[in-house]
Amino acid sequence: MPGVSSFRSKLVRAALGALAGLLAAFTALAVAELVAGLVRPEAGPVTVVGGAVIDRTPAAVKDFAIRTFGENDKTVLQLGILAMLALLALALGVLALSHRRAGAAGALLFGVVGAAAALSRPDSTGLGDVLPSAAGALAGALALYVLAAKAVRVPDPAGAGGEDGEGGWSRRGFLTAAGVTAVAATSAGALGRFFTGRQGQGAVASREGLVLPGPASPAPALPAGVQLKVPGVTAFATPNSDFYRVDTALTVPKVDAGTWRLRIHGKGVARPLTYTLDQLLARPLIERDITLTCVSNEVGGPYIGSARWLGVPLVGLLKEAGVIPPSRGGEADQLVVRSVDGMTLGTPVEDVMDGRDAMLAVGMNGEPLPFDHGFPARMLVPGLYGYVSACKWITDIELTTFDAYDPYWVKRKWARRAPIKTQSRIDTPKPFARPNAGTVVVAGVAWAQHRGISRVEIRVDDGPWQDADLAAQAGVDTWRQWSYRWNATAGGHNITVRATDGTGQTQTEQRTRTIPDGASGRHSVFVTVT
Repeated sequence: MPGVSSFRSKLVRAALGALAGLLAAFTALAVAELVAGLVRPEAGPVTVVGGAVIDRTPAAVKDFAIRTFGENDKTVLQLGILAMLALLALALGVLALSHRRAGAAGALLFGVVGAAAALSRPDSTGLGDVLPSAAGALAGALALYVLAAKAVRVPDPAGAGGEDGEGGWSRRGFLTAAGVTAVAATSAGALGRFFTGRQGQGAVASREGLVLPGPASPAPALPAGVQLKVPGVTAFATPNSDFYRVDTALTVPKVDAGTWRLRIHGKGVARPLTYTLDQLLARPLIERDITLTCVSNEVGGPYIGSARWLGVPLVGLLKEAGVIPPSRGGEADQLVVRSVDGMTLGTPVEDVMDGRDAMLAVGMNGEPLPFDHGFPARMLVPGLYGYVSACKWITDIELTTFDAYDPYWVKRKWARRAPIKTQSRIDTPKPFARPNAGTVVVAGVAWAQHRGISRVEIRVDDGPWQDADLAAQAGVDTWRQWSYRWNATAGGHNITVRATDGTGQTQTEQRTRTIPDGASGRHSVFVTVT
């Protein structure tokens, strides 16, 4: 039937065009990855476009992404970019069947977008970062133009659209061109991954070969009873592999310790200084147990962890550079710290120099920092949320003022100063658990870094607040475990916890969002006792 035959012919053409578009996109990404592996892996188009999307995403949307996808938020973003690219590639492929030049021009336009994104990144090294997107777009446009030319000559299955000899040649021609394109793109991508991996080998080797010196000031021994023997309660010390990671880096920077440098300069710096890692390791190091908290941590959330950190006291480096705190007449009241990926964080100078154990950490739980957590060095300031204190992959410290400069997160409406709020969390029983009637152990953690926890209370339903038993406190800069033996009766019950810090301040029941300076409110769980 002519109508059916015509429909099938159009369907076959559209399918071939879509396939041509997908192969062209695959070619573009593969060639871009190859060039990025030769030039700079961080300049790959998916990475730079993803970074540009992150930079331009409203704070509320970022907060939603972290809340919804957790540490998988970057994977979801990358998959979303690839899915969008695939859809657009399908459309360009179909367009190219009738308008090959327009389809190829559309592919080139993606190169312009990638190049613009690369130049907009804070860690951009200039025009060299444009090369991966440009090369990928040219390769994709050429592949689409050639494949579309082959595809339009393929007849429909019923034989319409050309003589058998011409149709057979065209079919073989398209399949041959598609196969060659797929093989070439796969080879280019594999070679790109090889070069990318080789660029990181030096960094990996430098970390594996690093021997951390012993601390001049070891961490105090943990008191007996710091870890409760309650099933389900969070461990006092968080293993490196389980420690939360929240940052904007789509590609984890792998920095060679041998070439890494730290620069200290800016307002009120009498002697600008530059340090190598070896120079820092030769200084007296301190070792401390410190709990870190992300400002994106919701009430009862998981973005908190405690580790034993080894590092260089930051105050000594600042004093060596001639820095004076503002309370003593210093010119600068803000440290702007920069990461190798261009991230900027702002920290109050007064907090860094007030006697707390602010440090440039080089070790975490007895080993060099993992790459995910900032190797070769990161900053830590106990008592402040991470976005104003815990810069990973740090490379630059500039002294300035809050009035003169807004770092990355402040530009996105987060607070300039962010002391950690007093918080507590119920780890066990879990929400909607069904424990048996009788004695049920309720347990969890509480934290108020640099103030410590002095009291934790539990309330069941609308009953009175009851004191929980506190585990031993390791220090004011760490969280503290607690437990409460509850005589549970049958039925549904709501359990709520609140903590009081070392200054006597009890955590508020007022619920606030994480934006602009951390969530507040009291954690509760609902259980059904059987």
